Amino acid sequence: MVAFGCPKGDRGSYKQWLEDNIAPQVVFEILSPGHRLKEMTKKLQFYDRYGVEEYYIYDPDKNDLHGLYRQDKRLNIIEDINNWTSPRLQIRFTLTEETLEIYRLDGQKFLTTLELRQRFEQEHQRAERLLAQLKALGIEPN
Repeated sequence: MVAFGCPKGDRGSYKQWLEDNIAPQVVFEILSPGHRLKEMTKKLQFYDRYGVEEYYIYDPDKNDLHGLYRQDKRLNIIEDINNWTSPRLQIRFTLTEETLEIYRLDGQKFLTTLELRQRFEQEHQRAERLLAQLKALGIEPN
């Protein structure tokens, strides 16, 4: 979840009554096999009652994204979620055949942890090659 106006810090869970009663503005639910419809319905009602601006539910097993946004004092279903841009966060959601991709306002894709790890490995290997080239030229970096 995203809660603007609250101090940064680690929290085991978000307790609105301990956060100057600031409701999170954006909530993301990632479904797991243990989630039940009744539980999700209660959460949705809670978030609607307490003023959440945007609520997204993603099922990674089915690559299925649903969302709601606040309009006229209540959460309303986002009918066409593919290529939807979050009004609050200014990030765009795109569903491909295999996964959910999220893009920044400047069009850059947020990388997955796997993509970040691959990029790190590539850059690490490149740095090692450059270091070897420097040493071959007789240059010893500090």
